[in-house]
Amino acid sequence: MQTQNGYLVISLDFELFWGLFDVKESSDYETNLRNVHQVIPKLLALADVYNITLTFATVGFLFTQNKQELLMALPTEKPTYFKNRFNPYCLIDDIGECETDDPLHYAHSLIELIRDNGNHEIASHTFSHFYTNEKGQTPQQFEADIVAAITIAKQKNTKINSIVFPRNQINATYLKICAKHGFISYRGIEKHWMFNTHDTEKLDQPFRKAFRLLDAYLNISGYNTNSLSSLRNCHGIVNIPSSKFFRPYNKTLEILEPFRISRIKKGLSQAAKKNEIYHLWWHPHNFGVYMDENFNNLETIFKHFKTLQETYNFQSVSMSELADLYFATESQ
Repeated sequence: MQTQNGYLVISLDFELFWGLFDVKESSDYETNLRNVHQVIPKLLALADVYNITLTFATVGFLFTQNKQELLMALPTEKPTYFKNRFNPYCLIDDIGECETDDPLHYAHSLIELIRDNGNHEIASHTFSHFYTNEKGQTPQQFEADIVAAITIAKQKNTKINSIVFPRNQINATYLKICAKHGFISYRGIEKHWMFNTHDTEKLDQPFRKAFRLLDAYLNISGYNTNSLSSLRNCHGIVNIPSSKFFRPYNKTLEILEPFRISRIKKGLSQAAKKNEIYHLWWHPHNFGVYMDENFNNLETIFKHFKTLQETYNFQSVSMSELADLYFATESQ
C-alpha cells in the first residue's frame, strides 16, 4: 500500500463554550470565544488561498439556530455522568435564545459559511461534547448522542463521515457504534505516553501537561507521521492519528515561537519526503486572541506546505478523503 505522495490533514475541534464549560467560566475566556466568529471566516479565506482542506469537527448543539430548535433536537437518552460538571444539558436553561444573543453557544451562521464554501469537511465532535471514558455514561447514551448529531447535521444539508472525540477520549466499544452509523474515520492520539488521554483526570496530570508543553518546542515525542499502510481499520472506521496540536501564540514564550513553528515545519517535511501523513489540529477559539500573530504563524506553515506540494506533490485532504484513499488502496 505504498503511496506516491504524502498528505496533510488539518482538523479543528469546533465547540465554543460547550467544550470548555467544565474547565472554565465563560467570563474567563469570553474574548477567545466571541472572536471565533471572526476567526473562522479568516481561516476559510487563508485556507482557500493555499488550497488547504480543513475538517471542522463540530459539536452538534452548534448547528441549531435557536433554543427552541436545540430543545427539539435533544436525544431522549442523555449522559448520566457521575460527576455532574461534565453534563452540558444543565446549561441549556441559562443560555441565550439564538446566535445573535449568545455567540458562545450557537454557530449556525458559521457552519453555513463552512458548508457553502465547498472546500472543507464538516465532521462531528459528538452532539453534546460527549465524554466516552468518564464514569456513569453508557454506550446506549452515546449512540443516542451520535444519532442526534447525524440528524441535526442532515437537517442542515450536511452529511457527517468523520468524528473527533472530545478530549480525545477513545473507546473501542464506541468506535463500533460510530461505524454502525456510517462514520469512516476518527482522529486518534499520538503513541507517546504523554498523550494518553483516557479520561480528564489523566489528561490534566501536571507532569503530562508539562511534557506536552515542552514537546511543542523540542522534539521529544517525534514527528508522529504515519504511512497510509500503517493506519488501522477499527471495525470499519479508520484511525487517523494526530501528529501535533498547533498551540496558539504565547506572549510569555514569544522568544520560543521560532522553535514551535520549526518543529511543525520539520514534521511536514518528513511526511512529504517519506510519503506519509501529518495530522495537525487545534480549536478555532485558540486563535481568538493574538489573531494577527496566530494567523501569521499559520500562513508560515501554509507557505511551507505549498513548497512541499511543489517539490514532493504533498497533498491536503480532509479526514474522510484520507479514509476513502485508505479503503481504496486496502481493496486493491
